[in-house]
Amino acid sequence: MGTTAAQAQGTSLPTSWLQLIGLLPAPTYDPYASQIPRRRPGHPPEPLPMFVEQNPDALSPAPVDQAGSFVPVPDRWRIMESLGLNTPWYDPYNQNVLKGDKPIIGEEWFFSFTGISDTLLEPRGIPTPVGPQSGPEPGSNDVLGDTNQIILAQTAITSFLLYKGDTAFKPPDYEFRATLAFNYNRVRTQEVRALNVDPTFGTSRDDGFIGVQELFVTKDYRTASARYDVDEVRVGIQPFSSDFRGFLFQDNQPGVRFFGNRDNNRWQYNIAWFRRLEKDINSGLNDLTKGPRKDDIFLASLYRQDFPFTGFVSQAIFAYNRNREDSSFYDSNGFIQRPAAIGREFPRTYDVGYLGYNGDGHIGRLNLTVAAYAAVGKQKPGVFVAQDTDIRAGFLAAEASMDFDWLRVRGSLAYASGDKDPYDDRSTGYDAIFENPIFAGADTSYWIRQNLPLIGGGGVALAGRNGLLANLQSSKEQGQSNFDNPGIQLIGIGADMDLTPQSRVSANINHLWFSETEVLKVARATADVGRNIGTDVSVSWIWRPYFTQNVILRLSAATLLPGQGLKDLYGEDTKYYSVLGNFILTF
Repeated sequence: MGTTAAQAQGTSLPTSWLQLIGLLPAPTYDPYASQIPRRRPGHPPEPLPMFVEQNPDALSPAPVDQAGSFVPVPDRWRIMESLGLNTPWYDPYNQNVLKGDKPIIGEEWFFSFTGISDTLLEPRGIPTPVGPQSGPEPGSNDVLGDTNQIILAQTAITSFLLYKGDTAFKPPDYEFRATLAFNYNRVRTQEVRALNVDPTFGTSRDDGFIGVQELFVTKDYRTASARYDVDEVRVGIQPFSSDFRGFLFQDNQPGVRFFGNRDNNRWQYNIAWFRRLEKDINSGLNDLTKGPRKDDIFLASLYRQDFPFTGFVSQAIFAYNRNREDSSFYDSNGFIQRPAAIGREFPRTYDVGYLGYNGDGHIGRLNLTVAAYAAVGKQKPGVFVAQDTDIRAGFLAAEASMDFDWLRVRGSLAYASGDKDPYDDRSTGYDAIFENPIFAGADTSYWIRQNLPLIGGGGVALAGRNGLLANLQSSKEQGQSNFDNPGIQLIGIGADMDLTPQSRVSANINHLWFSETEVLKVARATADVGRNIGTDVSVSWIWRPYFTQNVILRLSAATLLPGQGLKDLYGEDTKYYSVLGNFILTF
């Protein structure tokens, strides 16, 4: 037993309770007292053990009954402090008021602080366009220049959480959270106008930004059952992931979200509305200095535990993206973001609905994640034509894995439909709202991590940074979804190897194709572009010296061995590589 929440500071605990939990020494009993027989009712006394008959002094008096004796202690969270056991404020592993281990106001309000330092160093090679003013180095032609670049980024994240309630069995009654991110980044390239539209800015850029990543309040407004099935509402800038792997929408955006569970947590639901913020183009952080975008997202999702198999979770989801960004927008580097510089370069709007199924869990020893989405809607006008077009597109993905002691092997498949004819009235290239896929090696993969500019096709990327889809957007942060794209196909294998409890090595090999190439031919004004993108090979090492997430070192390397499709787009001699060093400290 322990004290209840109603026992306030200044009350006392029985000494016997403190003895029970080991905070005070138990009374000293004679080691042979258990040998003294008890008299059974209706029976004569049993003889004493031989040792006791020969050593009568071994019998000690019965211990004093201390049930009524009390030792004053502070509230139940500070019992250890009353015994002189204190931990410094900078120790997150033991009882700490800064980590929500003890109330900060009264007995119901707790505070938790999280600090993160994220340092990144990334040399890379990507196709780099030569500006109209030409490049500074000899050997640059009128399309491609030197591909070598290097990125240094330092991000400091501070998160503050204040909440009310005992969270041992149920969510907090109230929760207030604010998270700020401070980013400094330095990028160096070999070509002018690669970083800024003004060539006088040169080949390097230093930039800093402060973003508000979370600013919300959560209220637990209903407890629906004795097992703490609840209904909650959250208002403000908040993190949200539409599915298990971030295929459709994973971001921190302002909105209102209702969520909860039923039937002892077997059912969970989300109903949400978000209006997207502009993002700083160089850091990817939320930019509150600009007004919200005219881009609304409505979502409803329902989860079922242990369906259709025990240990497997199924999710049905519907999402509606309403975009009314019909005016021009330029980023802080001077490049146009909306409309994208491809096709007619005319402002457009769109309404698109996503109907999807997602599953995640295990079937026996087989770990399995699946995702399927259908996108249906309309855009006004099309990217390449003046008339409106109907959106009809689809996406499928699956990743299966199995564990063998310290080794996990996995296979990955993905398909996103492409547009066969950019000049008809149907847009059949699949695009997401804001993807952040944890799939097929995630950001260790060259293809997923890097943004490849579509040379000759305007200021758009063949694939965006931290994205799987070949969607021809101006950028993931500030661009619009584009359903006139070539689509993507992927098949891959990989393995995670836990060499020690501290050290993990992961390796991935993915082969990629375009689903269709007609859009690329039109955008590049070329007769032929092959479907074969190439083979993506990557390896990473993660080291956690203290067996926790508080100190993490990650080193990775990746390369893309080009197929005919990339050779047609970027030539034979382009080198595709990425080396990443990432050091994370968390308090």
